[in-house]
Formats: sequence, C-alpha cells, structure tokens
Amino acid sequence: MSGKFGLGKGLADLRAEMGQIPDISILTNVERVVVKQIPIAQIGANPDQPRKTFTEAELSELAASIKEKGVLQPILLRAVTGRPYMYEIVAGERRYRASKMAGLSEIPALVKTLNDENAMEIALIENVQRENLNPMEEAAAYQNLMEKCGYELADVSRLIGKSDSYIRNIMRLNNLSDSVKAMVERGELSASAARTIAVAENQEELAHKIINEKLPVAEVANIVKQGPRTTKSRAYVSKTIDDDTRRDIENRLKSVLGVAAKLVERRGGAGQIVLSFTTRLQMQELIDKICK
Repeated sequence: MSGKFGLGKGLADLRAEMGQIPDISILTNVERVVVKQIPIAQIGANPDQPRKTFTEAELSELAASIKEKGVLQPILLRAVTGRPYMYEIVAGERRYRASKMAGLSEIPALVKTLNDENAMEIALIENVQRENLNPMEEAAAYQNLMEKCGYELADVSRLIGKSDSYIRNIMRLNNLSDSVKAMVERGELSASAARTIAVAENQEELAHKIINEKLPVAEVANIVKQGPRTTKSRAYVSKTIDDDTRRDIENRLKSVLGVAAKLVERRGGAGQIVLSFTTRLQMQELIDKICK
C-alpha cells in the first residue's frame, strides 16, 4: 500500500474519539486530537464540498435522530482566517446542516490544522466513501481526487473498494455537456444511458431521443456506434506520430541504449517509452547510460 494511505501513529486513538474516518496519513500524526463543542454560528461550509445536493427528507430524518440522541460522531473542522466564520467544515456537512435544523447551538467537532489541498482531499474521500452522491457528483469527485490531489486510478479504486472499470465508466459522465448533466441530476436520464452517449458528438439530441422514446441502453449503444464521436471519446485518437516515425524513434533508442525500445502514444499527446533488458548487467549498463 502506498504512503498516501499509510497508517500512522495515533490512528486508534483518533478512531476512538471520532469513529471511522478516511485512512490517510494527514490525520494520523502525533498531534493530540480533542473533541470540542463548537458554536454552530462560528462554522461555515466548505466551498469544495463534493456533494452539492442534500434532500429535505434526508436532513429531516437525521435532524430527528440528533434531537433524540445528539450528534454521535464529531464533524471535522479547520480554523480559517479572512472568512465571515472561524471554522470551515472539512467533513460532516450533512451532520452540520441537520444539527442546525434540529436547533442545536453547538456541535461536537475535531479541529485540525490543514491546508487547502489536504482539506479538499479529506472532503472528497469522506464523501465518496460514505455518502450517497448522485452520479454527477460521484464522477466529479473521482476526477478531482485524480487531478487536484494527485491520485492514480488504482489509488481511487483501492480507496473506495470499487473496480477500475467502475470508476472509469462513472468518470465518462464528466464528458457530458452541461445540459445533459442537468438531465442526469434531475433524474430524467439514467446514468447508464448517459455514460453510453458520453462519447457521442450529438449528446443532447440523443438524450432527448432516449427520454422521449424510452429507448433501452442496448439500443442507444448501437446508435452511438453508428454516429459521430466526440474528440473526448477513448475511441477517438488523433495520431501525431505515424508508424514509420515511431519505428525510426525506437531504432534510434535501441542503437544508443543497446536495449529494445517501444514507443506507446496515448491520447492528448501523452505516452510512454518502454525499455526492455534481459540481464542484471544489461540493466545496470542501461541505467548508467541514461544517468549520463
């Protein structure tokens, strides 16, 4: 397991005070963690909160439970300056909103010193692990974990316990137009149908066709296969290096480095060069050449 998810000293104590929390090292150092009662009036929402929708019914149910039993698990806050409030929510906005609805003046909280990146990282992880995000929020959360927090697909997969293919498929929703995203958020278009048309150029037209004609996903997939693809489609690859040029580059690398080389071009100008060696001695010679 990578250092990103390393279990540091103090995690057991922290769990005893807060309950189950994201297993990430920034919460597991030797800093003493104390649960405090923080005035709700001093707390503000996190602008990077991945979850944007909180249903009235959901909050009312939690508020009723809080009135009866109190807040069973502290929320996580960080101190901020230059804001109209003293503390910003890192994790636990649903509990915070329900506590306000229940008429509480204070809420139990852990206050940690976190920078913007770490606060966003925890908020994203807490949401994808615990909350019932709608498909669009889930897709955006995974993309943010990868783009803003430096996670790889395998990291996200391991973190939330879902397969690479599941995460990759959900993230296809990020390629939808804003109007089609809104249809998914309103529940007019299913996430499975939306993922199918995410590679299509005429997404909005197809979305209306699916809704109006109640088309099954299998039929939608056939329509998409026959139609134009968007440049964001995985099937759309703009080749910038032709085969002859690629072979020439591979031969030049082999001549200079003395090992077989393979150039793999990916979408968007990315790619990799794979060097193969057959013995430890050849490996060491290759490393020496590269380092020089």
